Amino acid sequence: MKLIPLFLLFAFAVPHPAEARLGAPEKKMVQTVDRDRQRNIQLLEKLVNQNSGTLNLAGVEEVGRMMRAELEPLGFDVQWVPMKETGRAGHLIATHKGNGRGKRMLLIGHLDTVYEPDSPFQRFVLKGDQAEGPGAGDDKGGMVVMVAALRAMRAAGTLKDADIEIVLTGDEEDAGSPRDASRRHLVEAGKRADAALDFEGLARQDGLDMGSIARRSSGTWEVRATGKTGHSSGIFSGSAGNGAIYELARIITAFRNELPEPNLTFNVGLVVGGTTASTEDEGIRGTATGKTNIIPAAAIARGDIRTLSNEQEERVRAKMRDIVAKHMPGAEAEISFKEGSYPPMPPTEGNRALLGRLNAVNRDLGLAEMGELDPIRRGAGDIAFVAADVDGLVGLGPSSQGDHAPGETVDLPSIDRQAKRAAILMTRLSREKR
Repeated sequence: MKLIPLFLLFAFAVPHPAEARLGAPEKKMVQTVDRDRQRNIQLLEKLVNQNSGTLNLAGVEEVGRMMRAELEPLGFDVQWVPMKETGRAGHLIATHKGNGRGKRMLLIGHLDTVYEPDSPFQRFVLKGDQAEGPGAGDDKGGMVVMVAALRAMRAAGTLKDADIEIVLTGDEEDAGSPRDASRRHLVEAGKRADAALDFEGLARQDGLDMGSIARRSSGTWEVRATGKTGHSSGIFSGSAGNGAIYELARIITAFRNELPEPNLTFNVGLVVGGTTASTEDEGIRGTATGKTNIIPAAAIARGDIRTLSNEQEERVRAKMRDIVAKHMPGAEAEISFKEGSYPPMPPTEGNRALLGRLNAVNRDLGLAEMGELDPIRRGAGDIAFVAADVDGLVGLGPSSQGDHAPGETVDLPSIDRQAKRAAILMTRLSREKR
């Protein structure tokens, strides 16, 4: 019998440095995620191939049934909450009762996508380590990560002690109105939780996974300008003034020159003006009439505003009102802000501490630590509705590219990586005292 050198026996017996820092249940979670790789991809394909554009109410509800079928066998009490009063399908809410001692966790995701049934982009296509399909990343990939992590916890015996509430909204991409009704269940869940984990997409920067502890708001503004109409030969005169379009142009230019500051953006998305001007279909379409020799009587601009705090929002709104009020001769204008938009999720020490816990998981998995993502690189999301009540972490879903457009593609290995992170993080949080 050939003898194996002693140093090789020692090498085989010593675990990988990263694995040495994982407890036995955590190693089991890692193994379970690896074992379930094909199962997770099959679930993703099933979810993606069911259209669930926000306004496809039946499709959203069907995805809710698919998720119910995944969560109930894991011991969750699952309820469907219809939202007819908001014009949307509804939300899936699932509750798992643990031992009542550890941190109560709120997991957030969404059932809907931006792709309605008339979109040409409808089917899942596997492309090696990538998969293309509507919502493959946002947020069906996120829901797959969530399920994979919970399955891993179940296999390792750690799910039984975890107190978890899941809210999967059916209208994240186009929230129903009134907003206090469409987000009531999410807000209530946030008040019950000690930590909120958002399973939208993982952010990557310069090839590195990033941690997100903040999201900016998303609100809508509209400026309506009016002016005296008449023959164009009289424009700029004391009697005729400057007309509505010049007044609107003054305002938009002043916004661009006077408003910029860190963490603020303000887009102009629609402009119409002429002898007549109007908007329709909730302001996403506009019509105008006019002639080159007539001074325009009306002009409308609509856009969004994104801020990192309520204080910044109010301060910027006040500056916008001041700019609008400085009318040109012969013109008037007013600005309005649509209420019920997405609030901000400012960075807090509590959020930063959650990222620190995730980075402890990264170290134990042998993964690089995740730096803080600049919030200007992240859009608004549902977790912001609970940000005032609970510490939160964003981006537990997979990495993807081209979200919200045909060709949306998810990185499949990131599903494994994120599921392992989430399972271990949730297990450790479930062992922390409330």
